[in-house]
Amino acid sequence: MARRGRLPTSCPSCSGDLRVARLVCPECETAVQGDYLLPALSRLGSEDQQFALAFILRSGSLKEMAKLYGVSYPTVRNRLDDLIARLSAIIESQEAEAAAEDAAGVDADGGGG
Repeated sequence: MARRGRLPTSCPSCSGDLRVARLVCPECETAVQGDYLLPALSRLGSEDQQFALAFILRSGSLKEMAKLYGVSYPTVRNRLDDLIARLSAIIESQEAEAAAEDAAGVDADGGGG
């Protein structure tokens, strides 16, 4: 089996957000094609994903996170706040994109509000 790399989340050419166009079942080779947004958590950088995973696995304990990373509680709190801000921006961007696509679909269909 071929080695799998990390899922890229941004375009290597222009740094734009990537979208999923095709998913394949490795068992039966069924393919699903479409235009899908990557989940918000997968659009985070590798370090942020690792931090979020560690946070979840420690039941959200900032005290345990501070111990794990060898930093103070306020440092971990600030990092979590930064992560929350990045996730919020990603979610807002996805919602705006979905709303724009919905509006374009309504206009293309001749409907409207």
